[in-house]
Amino acid sequence: MFSSGNVTCRVFERQIRSSPPGASVNRARKFYENLVPSHTLYDVECPDHCFRKFTEDGLFLISFSRNHQELVVYRPSWLTYTSDSDDTLPPLPRRASRFDSFFTQLYSVNLASANELICKDFFLYFPSRRFGLFATSTAQIHDSAPSPGAVPGVPSIDKITFVLLRLDDGVVLDERVFLHDFVNLAYNMGVFMYDDLVAILSLRYQKIHLLQIRDSGHLVDARAIGYFCREDDELFLNSNSQAMMMTTTQDKNKQQDREDDGENGLRHTQPNADNSFLSGIKQRLLSFIFREIWNEEPDNTMRVQSLKKKFYFHFQDYVDLIIWKVQFLDRHHLLIKFGSVDGGVGRNADHLPAFFAVYNMETTDIVAFYQNSAEDLYQLFEQFSDHFTVSSSSPFMNFVTSHSNSVHALEQLKYLKNKSNSFSQFVKKMLVSLPFSCQSQSPSPYFDQSLFRFDEKLISAADRHRQSSDNPIKFISRRKPETLKFKIKPGPECGSADGRSKKICSFLFHPHLPLAISIQQTLFMPPSVVNIHFRR
Repeated sequence: MFSSGNVTCRVFERQIRSSPPGASVNRARKFYENLVPSHTLYDVECPDHCFRKFTEDGLFLISFSRNHQELVVYRPSWLTYTSDSDDTLPPLPRRASRFDSFFTQLYSVNLASANELICKDFFLYFPSRRFGLFATSTAQIHDSAPSPGAVPGVPSIDKITFVLLRLDDGVVLDERVFLHDFVNLAYNMGVFMYDDLVAILSLRYQKIHLLQIRDSGHLVDARAIGYFCREDDELFLNSNSQAMMMTTTQDKNKQQDREDDGENGLRHTQPNADNSFLSGIKQRLLSFIFREIWNEEPDNTMRVQSLKKKFYFHFQDYVDLIIWKVQFLDRHHLLIKFGSVDGGVGRNADHLPAFFAVYNMETTDIVAFYQNSAEDLYQLFEQFSDHFTVSSSSPFMNFVTSHSNSVHALEQLKYLKNKSNSFSQFVKKMLVSLPFSCQSQSPSPYFDQSLFRFDEKLISAADRHRQSSDNPIKFISRRKPETLKFKIKPGPECGSADGRSKKICSFLFHPHLPLAISIQQTLFMPPSVVNIHFRR
């Protein structure tokens, strides 16, 4: 712990005192109490682009053209200029107020075809190779025609293309296309990356596509989990189907049945996804629930009664569940969220019942099953939330504040828990964020709650648009609670003249530089007001 808040004293103290084991990064982050984005350039002249985010290593700023056809990548630089003024803080030259004084455009690449658009809310970064995963898609069709194997009520997209691109030079390395499918691309909800593995959830066909990103830049199919769970499941069912077809044909010839009756008999004996079997993942889920209820009661009579009440009575409800969302827990386990069809495609599914399952990809077994009001799952989430949020080995993402690594965040969580009238409803509210969206939080040290205190209703590490406020957002020192370290104000310097229009804003913080971008815009009325916050 530093005894002085002066940056010079901290440098000297760092030279003479070593950090405890494993605490060097946390100690270095304390320097950000002195290095803050204290100056703001309002309404900066910049290209009319949709700015997405900084990569987690801070090397690239990702943006898209307004027509959602082109990817534009910038390299963050730093403001440099000379002045012959005697003032300690001379006014910035006119050129310094421009966007290109802080960012250098590396390239612009066309990713989308004529009838496709880039999904501006989707982007995943593979830091070890500096690869970026982008998505383009055609328009969404809500009243799509029924398709074999598709879940009724789930919309369709004619074409979804995932593009793997090398960010150093903008070269497209590989693509993966999904036709007449639906993947939730908003804020990476339907795709999760863990090291070199990518899980893509097809909501329409209830299939989890596992891909591996090779060092060469190729997307390789690793496995598909859904109707089949093992690699040879399809081969086994097809061979069994052929055997049953041969048996049915022989019986038909012997009995001289009518042609229509024979066709009906063949259709019923064929093991297809429409009328014979539940999917492999659903069968494993039902068998796990059955065994859990069976093992609760030692007496056989009580077992039967318990199965009637807890399993058979709700059997159809379990059968109707669909996969909403999925995330990696590690390289071998997936956390899968199940719910109704309405919750899978609706925006507000907080009030709907949901279930969580932990799936072992090696054994193809369900190893745990929870309802969204389960207290034991909440206890795991409270104590080990880092295990749910950290999705890569990147050193920057390992220090995102959570209530399992910050006493301040834990105190705030306990305050909300004590304030809640119903603990069950509080648990549902907290678990609604599971599974976490991949790379959805900023690793910026200015969101470290051990260093700064701020209003999380106005700004946070979460990658979300927020309602804009005319008042500056204050960052207060945690070590000195009465000390204002810096302020972030989105929008024009003097405020907006039109107070009736609803404004939203987003904040892009660099992961390790005292640099941030605030973007304010009114709904359906571009262009945006872009402010740059930096340290002079």
